Formats: sequence, C-alpha cells, structure tokens
Amino acid sequence: MAEEQLPHKLTLDQRNKLTLCGVTEVVSFDEETVVLKTCLGTLVIQGQQLQLKALTLDGGQVAVEGHISALNYEEPRSSGGWLSRLFG
Repeated sequence: MAEEQLPHKLTLDQRNKLTLCGVTEVVSFDEETVVLKTCLGTLVIQGQQLQLKALTLDGGQVAVEGHISALNYEEPRSSGGWLSRLFG
C-alpha cells in the first residue's frame, strides 16, 4: 500500500522567501543549495545566502530565505545498475 501523501505547495515571494509543505526530509543544505525530499520528488533549491528559517517535518513545512535563483525537481532514479536501466 502506498504511504499517505502529504499535500504539496510552494509559495515564492519576491525570490527571497520560499515556503513549502509536503516535505518529507531535508537531505542537505548550505548557503548555495538546499535539497529536500518532497512527496512529489526531490527538490533542489539554488541561490545565495540561503537559510532554513522554519522546519516542521510533522506537517512537512519548510521555509527558506535568501536570494533564490532556481528550483528544480529531480526525476527519481530507477534501482539497479546501469545495465538493468538500459535493458529495462
């Protein structure tokens, strides 16, 4: 059975404040990159002087402040080696 999916929403204000819900894990963060696992895939946030301002994983809510230059969802990688991915 699939695990319960959290609602996923992004709000970006003036490219300086990003609020999200539906976050399941903070993978990594520094001043230039924040990587979050969300219910819809891995989200990579890039920018400058990035800071995590709020983190509530019970509800999956995160706030990031700083100059945000890019938001990118990564496609999930299939398991197995490259041969199994090649020949499916």
